[in-house]
This record gives sequence, structure tokens and C-alpha cells, in this order.
Amino acid sequence: MGMTQQAAPTVSPPSAPGPRADGRTRERPLALRLLARPEVGVFLGAAAVLVFFLIAAPTVRQGNSMATVLYQASTIGIMALPVALLMIGGEFDLSAGVAVITSALTASMLSYQLTLNVWMGVIVALVVSLGIGAFNGWLLVRTGLPSFLVTLGTFLILQGVNLAITKLVTGNVATDDISNMDGFEGARAIFASSFDVGGVQVKITVVWWLVFAALATWVLLRTKYGNWIFAVGGNQDSARAVGVPVTFTKITLFMLVGFGAWFVGMHQLFSFNTVQSGEGVGQELIFIAAAVIGGCLLTGGYGSAIGPVFGAFMFGMVNQGIVYAGWNPDWFKAFLGVMLLGAVLINLWVSRTVTRR
Repeated sequence: MGMTQQAAPTVSPPSAPGPRADGRTRERPLALRLLARPEVGVFLGAAAVLVFFLIAAPTVRQGNSMATVLYQASTIGIMALPVALLMIGGEFDLSAGVAVITSALTASMLSYQLTLNVWMGVIVALVVSLGIGAFNGWLLVRTGLPSFLVTLGTFLILQGVNLAITKLVTGNVATDDISNMDGFEGARAIFASSFDVGGVQVKITVVWWLVFAALATWVLLRTKYGNWIFAVGGNQDSARAVGVPVTFTKITLFMLVGFGAWFVGMHQLFSFNTVQSGEGVGQELIFIAAAVIGGCLLTGGYGSAIGPVFGAFMFGMVNQGIVYAGWNPDWFKAFLGVMLLGAVLINLWVSRTVTRR
């Protein structure tokens, strides 16, 4: 009896393990990964604003005009950088604007009234500015009060002190001219000089702005201190539980804002030789807005140092672009409001898009 040989059933080898195609582990498209970077949105916005004014205001195309735009941006951007780091750390400083004037007044009056070398005034102003920052940070961590209340109090104190002491010492609302004092030219070369690039005069603050931006980026991305900033901004209780020195981080972040206020204050002093004691009010909102437009969240734990660079550039571009276009400069604040609201809405959309499954 013949036997029929049956073929063995073919068994397919098990498929190699890999990501499931359910959308949860699938790699996000490149566009979404780029949008997750806090500086990408503001870079596109800055490019759009630049193109707009290049078309609307042909004067912007000239080298001297662009140098003026960069100068305007640098005076905002130098302060926006430490303000952004502070915001990433979960706090913000309402006293930053008047602290700039406090620093300049300290250096000017100390040097002139005591007939000292201006460098003595510069050094004392640095100590005062760092002290104000340390006080804000210490009071914050000591009391647990919101930074809004702590720095609002400091803002009011400094605003009153600036006016009262200047009137008491000088008999006026402005300081005396210090341009003829010893050390002035050397300090001016560091804080307020210009240099020639292809026949265009560029302010030294533009260089300092970019140097500080590069340094801040390195600190955030390549150092332990940068990790601490993100950690305390995300959740300070969790950060403290894993050994992050929350108190040290908060206080030093406020001191960095003090350093920025000192530097910008010295620039103003050595640019104009004198200081108006009532200035600085409202500038703190410009610094915070530049950081927010640059991608920093008010809730902390998110942001970069590059984003505020583009945010400050947008401010400088709009400020000068409106003038070059021959428009009413009263529109400047309206433009700033539109940019700020647009940045907040874009950040909200991006955060929802990149986290959507």
C-alpha cells in the first residue's frame, strides 16, 4: 500500500523586534522635532520681521542702519539673557529695569562726589548690583514669597532711592558729567566704545551681547549648573530631593541679573556721561518680554539662551524699523504687544503639538 508523503508546514521565522506602529513610539517628523526647540519659532519670527522691514523701509538695507538696529537689540539682549536664565529657573525680576539705573547712579555719584578714579565707582557699583540680586534671591528662598512680590518691593524701593538720593547729593534729578575724570576713557573703551567694520561703526555692546549669549548657552547645555537651572525651574522640590542646591541656584540666578544690570548701567553712564535718576521704569517688562518671545515659559523649566537673542533682535528691528519707515513711533508698543501675544500663542501651540501622541 502506497504511502503519501506530506510536506511539512512552512513556519515563518519570528519577526525581529521593533517599534510598534501605534504612534506612541514612532519617531516624530523632523518638523516637529525642530519645533520642540524653544528658539526655532522666534528665529522664524525674527526672519519674518527683518524681511518685512527690508521691504517696507529701504533705509534698513544700509550698513549704518543695521548697525543701529543691532545696537538697540544689544542693550536689551544683554539684560534679556540673565532674565531668561532666571525665568528658566522658575522666577522673574521686576526690579531689573531700575537696577540698571541704580548701578549707573552709584558709579557716577561715588566717583564725582568723592573725586575718585571712575574705576572705583565701577567696582562699587558691581558690588551693589550683585548685592541687590543676592538680597532678592535670599528673601525669596527665606520667605517662600513669589518672586513677583519680592521684586516688586525691590522695584519700588530702588525707584524711590534713585530719585531721593540723587536729589539729595546733586541737588538735581541727574548726575554730574564725569567725562573729565580719571579712568573715564579706559572705562568707556570697555563699556561704550565703537569700532569700524567696512566703514560702519559698530558698538562694542554688540560684541559683548554675542559673547554673553555664547557663554550662557554653554552654561545651560554643558555644565552641571545649567542642569540645576532646568531642575529648579521644573520642580524645585524634586530637584532638592535629588541633591540640587536649590538655594544656591536661585540666589546666583538673581545675582546674574544684578551683573547684567551693572553692565548695562555702565554702558549708559559711559555713553552719555550722566544719568537721569527717573529712568529705567518699564524696561523690566521689555527684558521679560524678550525672554518670553525667545521661548522661555513663565512657569519655568523650559527655554534657551539663543531664543532671547532673536527676541531682542526683533525688539531692536521693530523699534528702529518703524522710525526708518517713517511711521508714527507710537505704534512701537502696539507691535511689541502683538509680538508678545503671538509668541505666547505659538509657544502654547508648539508645546501641545510636540507632546500630542
